[in-house]
This record gives sequence, structure tokens and C-alpha cells, in this order.
Amino acid sequence: MWKKEVKENHVNLRRKKNESILIGDNIRLTVIETAADGVRIAIDAPKHISILREELSHAEEANRSAVAGDSNAIFQLQNGLLKNLAVSKPE
Repeated sequence: MWKKEVKENHVNLRRKKNESILIGDNIRLTVIETAADGVRIAIDAPKHISILREELSHAEEANRSAVAGDSNAIFQLQNGLLKNLAVSKPE
């Protein structure tokens, strides 16, 4: 996952349609289309390299945080239900 704090290599480049950027020996970014509202980029990389749009990465992180908070609530609910079952058990 991309961490903003870790910027060991920051490069600004200008590319035109069908021009590429190589990252290391096995990642290639190619500009497919340019328009006023954005740029289409093709990414060729090994399968073990995760490729994710940054905004989706933020959403994924927010979802993980939400689930982590909910798991504590679920644990508390489970304990409360178990206590209620033990108290209401007929003898």
C-alpha cells in the first residue's frame, strides 16, 4: 500500500500518448489516452504487484478500520448474550 510518508523516489515526468515509463525491470506505465477530464494509463506489472487506485486504497483502509471497531462491539454483544443465557437458564 502506498504510504505518503515514504517518498524515496519522486519524479515528475511528461508523457504523450503511447509513450511509456519504466519502473525497475518489470513495470511499465503507458499513456493510452489523454483528455481534458483525465488520462488513461495501461500498467504492465508482475501478478504479485498490487495495483490499486489511491482512492480505493483509502476506502479499503477505512473499511478495515470500521470492521476492526465493529469486531470489538460484536465481541461485547456476544459476551452479553452468553451472560443472559446463563442467567435465564431454567434449573
